[in-house]
Order: sequence, then structure tokens, then C-alpha cells
Amino acid sequence: MLVDSHCHLDFNSFDEDRAETIQRAFKTNVNLLVTICTHFSKFKKILTIAESDPRIFCSVGIHPHQVEEEDPISVEKLVNAASHPKVIGIGETGLDYYYETSPRALQETSFRDHIAAARTTQLPLIVHTRNADTKMAKILEEESKKGSFPCVLHCFASGKELASLAIDLGFYISLSGILTFKNANDLREIIRDIPLDRILLETDSPYLAPVPERGKRNEPSFIIHTAKRAANIRNLDYHTFFQITTNNFFRLFSKAYSKEFNSQ
Repeated sequence: MLVDSHCHLDFNSFDEDRAETIQRAFKTNVNLLVTICTHFSKFKKILTIAESDPRIFCSVGIHPHQVEEEDPISVEKLVNAASHPKVIGIGETGLDYYYETSPRALQETSFRDHIAAARTTQLPLIVHTRNADTKMAKILEEESKKGSFPCVLHCFASGKELASLAIDLGFYISLSGILTFKNANDLREIIRDIPLDRILLETDSPYLAPVPERGKRNEPSFIIHTAKRAANIRNLDYHTFFQITTNNFFRLFSKAYSKEFNSQ
């Protein structure tokens, strides 16, 4: 089986065919989906989607793009929301210095609060980072010294230094359709050196459809293209690589583990 560890099934682009999209994923052996929270104000909708099928889970958090427009969320509120059986991660959260739709100071405060919630719950922190490698590395190092927390750098497209730091801190790296893009040679070189037991797969759908689906709305069933490209980069047969990344997912997101999935 494959796992889409990061998608956005609540987004409006899925409103007309959400159920069909989910079923297409299941029919292509993508048997577990994690729909990620970007607006705490929309958490109930996300939770409803996760509750619709035992193979769907979700996270809770506020994306750095939305930090200014959303009401501030306390560590306590994040922790309380994360107690729901369907919530298996904290985020997505992080820093985005490319679009900067929220002030950097607010992004950092929110990020550190999400880290505190991940440390308290020991649920994985789901990190978004863009054009912020230096500051991201600084915060992750500082916060790790305060106490450990599980973490994944989602949709990884940063530099080798941040990847190395993440691995040193015991974190995971999640690969998206970016890996298949023509201009992603640097990323493909970085991925060659990432320990196999730290790699996850995702779509970040509806964004970043992989080759050969470029130009389309991305969806969880498309993860097969990223998975196959990553397997080729690592010189592994598809079945072996798929199993490795699925095992990695359940090691990190252990709250989603069950005998049902272990038997697949």
C-alpha cells in the first residue's frame, strides 16, 4: 500500500467530486490519506472528512499564510483538539518568507506554539518552509533543546543543509510531486543521500501535480508517480520502496497504526 501523508481534501477544488477522488485513491492502492489543517476555523470540516472513512486521518493547526487572518490559537487549544482519535499530527505550521502573507514575527510565534503542542502531545509536527532555511534551522535547533518532538518537513524543496539538520534531529523528509519536475535536479541529488528510513511520500494535493499529470488538479491517486520516481532515484524496486515509506509513515504517525493497516 501507499500512504498520502499530506493532502487537502477540504479545499474547494474537491467540492464537486470529493467522494470520487477519495475512492480513486483507494482503488489505486493509496489506502491511507491524511488531510491537513491550514485554518483552525475550518477544523470541523476537516474532522468531518476524516471521520467519513477509517482510512482517513487529519491534523490540526494554522498554516503560516493564514496566521494573520485566523484568530490566535493557544497551545492548550491545539493540544485539546489533538486528543481526537482522528487527529494524528500538529500543523501544518512553519515559515514562508516567499509569499509573506503574514508578518514574520507572527509566523514565528505561531510556529513555536505549534512546536510546544507537538512536544506536549508527541504527535508529529508538520512543517512548511519556503525561502526560510536559515531561520527554520535556528528555530528547530533551539526548540529541540527544550525537549524532543517528532517532526516531518513536508513537501521538501529546501537545501541540503536543512535536510541534514532535520536528519540529525531525528526528523523525517516528505517528498511531493516537485521531485518529478524538470528543474528539480538539486532536490533529486539531496534525496539520494537521505536515509531510507526517514522518507515519506505526499501529494500536497490539490497542488503540485507530478509528471506526467502536470497541469491537472493534483489528487491522492497521483502519488504513484512521485513514488516511482523516488524509487528509481534510490535504485529500488517499487514494491520495496513503497513498503519502506509506508513503514516510515506508521513509525512517525504511530497514532494511525492499526492491525488493519499492518496486514496490508
